[in-house]
Amino acid sequence: MASAHDIDIHDFDSNPSKGEPAHQHVDFRYVFYLADDNPPTITLQSEEVSGAQWLPMHKVTSPTLRAKLLHPQLDGQPEPVNASAIIHDGHGRYLLHLRDANKPWIWEPGCWSLLGGGREPQDRTLLDTVSRELREEAGLTVAGLEPYAVEYVTGTDGTRVPIQLFTGRWNGAPALLPLTEGVMLAWVRPEKFPCMTMLPSTRTLLERHAAEHPALADGPTRVAATVPAQAPSGTVLNVVGVHLYLERDGQVLLGLRHPDSAYGGGCWHVLAGHCEGEAATACLVREAYEEAGLVIDPADVELVHTLHMKDRPTDPPRVQLFFRARHWEGTPQLREPDKCVAWQWCSAKDLPEPIVSYTRAAIEGIRAGRVYTELGWSR
Repeated sequence: MASAHDIDIHDFDSNPSKGEPAHQHVDFRYVFYLADDNPPTITLQSEEVSGAQWLPMHKVTSPTLRAKLLHPQLDGQPEPVNASAIIHDGHGRYLLHLRDANKPWIWEPGCWSLLGGGREPQDRTLLDTVSRELREEAGLTVAGLEPYAVEYVTGTDGTRVPIQLFTGRWNGAPALLPLTEGVMLAWVRPEKFPCMTMLPSTRTLLERHAAEHPALADGPTRVAATVPAQAPSGTVLNVVGVHLYLERDGQVLLGLRHPDSAYGGGCWHVLAGHCEGEAATACLVREAYEEAGLVIDPADVELVHTLHMKDRPTDPPRVQLFFRARHWEGTPQLREPDKCVAWQWCSAKDLPEPIVSYTRAAIEGIRAGRVYTELGWSR
């Protein structure tokens, strides 16, 4: 990282041997900051300079040079020109941005990252920078952003730069934001970080923030466990499950659940997850990427079946929503092998066994053109 701190203009007489008339030289002098402890190899032009040396600020002994360094308030520490935001919902989830993978010239291509960017001339402060970036990238305004830390982040190309980090709290639906850069925004819990493509420095940073704020670990499910006081008498909370129905050439995508899975161990099941205080389509998009690496636009999904069920009399009722994706990107991958051990395209007419019973009921309903099924309710 470099910073210009001095300009010198001096006259040169004509030089007939070089065919040069009398002219002026304008010299720009820069201060270079090391981004890490490994100085780069420098090739000197002997006709210009005779030597070079990296020095810490306290070893600059020349009074004139030291005065020039101190005049613009250079202290030997690089000033961040980038700002990012750690946005959480107050219940343990972090808002992360999946960046484009096919643009190698951008920072962190193909990685889950924080929203943010570089300072521009109109930004008076780095708070202005991060606020502008949130608006430009995602149409997002977060009140009360506060400075958190200055951290060095190492990019995929090995570049190490300081970034001013801010924190803020927001609790909305990422799928409803007008994302202008990258692939998607999603709420993510720290336990998911090891399964995601993310820079180690970003993961370490977020894990540290989560460890410093243990009160945030109470998730939305726990917060919502009590029926609001204004709910009608007798109201019972229903768990909302979201399911991805992918079909091609008469086949549907099914996953074989891990034998030790808490639900449906050893059975075939569609890609699914539970809503975590988010819109159902946002949950679908998040789960599709987290579980199988599939990228889906919420605008490309449609609700094709709803199933209302009770497994056992003592269990809470469940509303199971099945969405068909008309388009998607990617090939199914085993991104959570502790939950799913295989993805397979199976005949919709001849579903494999064993299969989760309500999954079979929903697929049969979809193929028959029915939009609703009830299971487990006594009549």
